[in-house]
Amino acid sequence: MLTDAGALELSVPRDRSATFDPQLIAKYQRRFPGFDEKIISMYARGLSMREIAGHLRELYGIEVSAELISTVTNAVIEEVTAWQSRPLEATYALVFLDAIRVKIRDESLVRNKAIPA
Repeated sequence: MLTDAGALELSVPRDRSATFDPQLIAKYQRRFPGFDEKIISMYARGLSMREIAGHLRELYGIEVSAELISTVTNAVIEEVTAWQSRPLEATYALVFLDAIRVKIRDESLVRNKAIPA
């Protein structure tokens, strides 16, 4: 199984009547819950398939195929396409705040205060 900390070898107990069900990881599950969300998050931030595979190799020391990344990202491609083709508003409000942070003695304490520029 693939986890946040890398590959993990699990031994599932066997019983004759097949009544044992694991509580944390379902039977025949190969990836730890949350692993797919990490791949989708990296994909959403603009990383390519190669960059995602390299990042997972650096972090967890595991080799992830481009096919696995493609399978995971294809699950949300419809939502991404719908979001990209949504209608945009004609105007958007923009607020720009500018201030300088300085240390000021106030009631015998030194505090950071914002002074409008």
